[in-house]
Amino acid sequence: MKDWNEIRAWRKGERSRLIAERAGLSLATRTALTEALADRLRAESPAGLRRSVGFYWPLKGEPDLRPFVRALVEAGAEAALPVVVVKNQPLEFWRWTPAAKLTRQSVWGIPIPAERVPAQPEVLLAPVVGFDEAGYRLGYGGGYYDRTLASLDPQPFVIGVGYELGRLATIHPQPHDIPMDLIVTEARVLQGAAALARRAARREKMGSDPIF
Repeated sequence: MKDWNEIRAWRKGERSRLIAERAGLSLATRTALTEALADRLRAESPAGLRRSVGFYWPLKGEPDLRPFVRALVEAGAEAALPVVVVKNQPLEFWRWTPAAKLTRQSVWGIPIPAERVPAQPEVLLAPVVGFDEAGYRLGYGGGYYDRTLASLDPQPFVIGVGYELGRLATIHPQPHDIPMDLIVTEARVLQGAAALARRAARREKMGSDPIF
């Protein structure tokens, strides 16, 4: 597929299919898959993950990594949640702690910190609905993560997290799609060709890859 309208329609169909499959998992299965995913994150353990991490509040059957992030915070890391400040603009990240008072943002009704304390995570855990072997992420179609990643400097190390059932041969990536540095599922850690190119560009710009 080369036509963007055709690709967009295909993505919409795949997104609906994968969300339905994910929602169809039992709570016990989702819990077991999430624990396996968290174990792989611990084993990968980039240094930046132990210093400053952006994560997400789970919805629609996404892996619930709040216990994983809570443990990072208890060990000394700073954590932040994404916030839509202006619709269709890059996200902001606001500092979160387990004791933080929460409110709900107007766009999706997802809990966010009640107090605006901006943060710039070194590592970002980005939920994926689907993903492909090159390291590209299929999200919910709003474009918030792509806009956010394109605007951030320095760039965070981005780990797409989701279930292996979301694997696709390709998402038919477009120029606005930004690959993840890693994709982590309950079954594996994937670093695709596009992700390798992204890391190489970061090393060239910064002179090193300080995340590990």
